Amino acid sequence: MKRTLLGCGIVAGPLFIATSLTQAFTRRGFDLAQHPISLLSLGSLGWVQIANFVISGVLYVVGAVGLRLSLQDGRGRTWGPLLIGLTGSGLIIAGVFTADPGAGFPPGAPAGAPTMSWHGLLHEIGFMLSFIGAIAMCVVLARRYAALGRRGWMMAALAAAVAALISAGWPDLNTLSVRLVIATAILFGFVTAVFIQVLRQGSSCQHLGTEYGAGILISQSGGRS
Repeated sequence: MKRTLLGCGIVAGPLFIATSLTQAFTRRGFDLAQHPISLLSLGSLGWVQIANFVISGVLYVVGAVGLRLSLQDGRGRTWGPLLIGLTGSGLIIAGVFTADPGAGFPPGAPAGAPTMSWHGLLHEIGFMLSFIGAIAMCVVLARRYAALGRRGWMMAALAAAVAALISAGWPDLNTLSVRLVIATAILFGFVTAVFIQVLRQGSSCQHLGTEYGAGILISQSGGRS
């Protein structure tokens, strides 16, 4: 059961990115250079992206349950899974409440920035919850890895958070939609790696437990003595 839950977390990120990019390159009138992927939820085929948001979000929430069952002790055992669950919940909200049409998409929509509606506002809130949840999760797990002496994973977690923030926050509106996809791919890619790492430990998933971290520190100390 635990492995199945973790498997859902592995699938979520790649599913979301792959489905979004497939549509971005095949939907008539869509240009990733100027249209955010949220606009894919609109038009006659908008149901595909709506389902993508909701299904990926549900998979993250389910995966978060599996991660919580696996991380039985140590730093981040509660907040790490909770923040992944927040990421999934944000995706669900972004799927249920669609973005407003604008920038000429879907075809026939007015050019320029859209007028914000209540459901468009909720969509933006959902996206922000997802993004903030993933960033915070990286920081929480970085602290966990640091406590366990796993410097490589700690650096990867921090690098993912910093790279995503730089990509999303770079002051160039002309490339914002592309950079948001890149930032999302970085964060979701790291989350996928975490789920895979936990799942590969077998049913006990102890390689993220404090016992494993303590074992590393002891062996390193023994090697230096």
